[in-house]
Amino acid sequence: MNRTTVALLAALEAVIVVAIGLAISLVPLTVLWAAQYHLAADWFTFWRASADIWLVGHGVNLTVTLDAQAAATLGLPGAVIPFQVTIAALGFAVLTAGLGVRTGLRAAETPFRLTGAVSAVVAFAVLSAAVTFSAGSAPVHPSVWQGIVLPPFVYAVGVLCGFGFAALRAERDGKDIGLSDRNDRNDRGERSGQAEAPQSRGAVLSATAAATNRIPPMIRDASAVALRAGTGAAALVIAGAALVLTILILGNYGGIISLYEQLQAGALGGAALTIAQLAFIPNLVIWLASWMVGPGFAIGTGSSVSPIGTELGPLPGLPLFGVIPAGGFSFGLIGVLVPIVAGFLAAALLRSRATRMHDLHGTSGLLVAALGIGIVAGIELGLLAWWSSGAIGPGRLHDVGPNPWLVGSIAAAEVAVAAIIGLVAGGRARR
Repeated sequence: MNRTTVALLAALEAVIVVAIGLAISLVPLTVLWAAQYHLAADWFTFWRASADIWLVGHGVNLTVTLDAQAAATLGLPGAVIPFQVTIAALGFAVLTAGLGVRTGLRAAETPFRLTGAVSAVVAFAVLSAAVTFSAGSAPVHPSVWQGIVLPPFVYAVGVLCGFGFAALRAERDGKDIGLSDRNDRNDRGERSGQAEAPQSRGAVLSATAAATNRIPPMIRDASAVALRAGTGAAALVIAGAALVLTILILGNYGGIISLYEQLQAGALGGAALTIAQLAFIPNLVIWLASWMVGPGFAIGTGSSVSPIGTELGPLPGLPLFGVIPAGGFSFGLIGVLVPIVAGFLAAALLRSRATRMHDLHGTSGLLVAALGIGIVAGIELGLLAWWSSGAIGPGRLHDVGPNPWLVGSIAAAEVAVAAIIGLVAGGRARR
């Protein structure tokens, strides 16, 4: 394929990704428009609602202004005053990032992977801006700059992860993507009389290598271990939280169904509510991970759900919140062991690297690597906690989710201590 074809196909894939994300909420709302309103209402009202939902799913803040009648109907204190919805329904972001990984993997298989990635992200950004400008209405106003920046950023992160997965796969298969890509380009250029000069790329690589070599060897080696093991530890904590949430949903299935029945939302309303809850499942997974780390999370100002106690006030009318018992989770402090076990396993699995670190830098190298593992895991879990929290409504609903600073700092300490044991055990086992 030539450069133009790669760019067009990547842009088309970005269009499909945006369409899928919007269709998740737009299709049920369109069915509601046809079945309940008999095509008489303004369809663009449902389009703007779908656009708002899609933007919120990528972290875009909404400013909501309700009239007195609507505020009284909701029965929320302070709803008459304009308030912001800053929490992200991360299911949409996870979907966009996952499809972005697919785009990155596809682009990495072409000779013009950078062209494909840039074309896809630019097309996504243009569509995101169009959705943002069409979403504004009298009661709800999305943040314009966030609507233009955040959804493409999420997609770009997915594309970069796709590149990373492609590089890891090539490393596993013993291939050099960059070299083969450059040779293929030069071969095609020579045949067309437009051979590329490799001097500029060689200069960039040389400058990068020189900058890397200026880093002390122990810090450089420890950083490589920390990045892999820290990310692995954070992933294990999230996986453990997802498993616990699945068990809680299955164990509290009857209570969730009874909450559905109390709402009396009807078939279409129940379907829309289910889609909204599916979008919030990643948030709940991160909240449970924060619970395992120790700080827990809040669902409203003054509330707390943590291993040392649970204090709940009135909850939003989401049946999925039925998995949160008023007296706290029955498994108690056992869940706190998850980040410790995750830090130990992630460090112990890097046995060969631990042995090399010990041989080259001694015990101090292992301590620096363990500290780096804790810092990486803490930063990643703290960022996830920050992204999953925010305001979901007026009044006390302004504070929902975990405290990212507490989650990040406590997770860093727990994982670092466990990683020290894991690296020492891994190094000794290898020797």
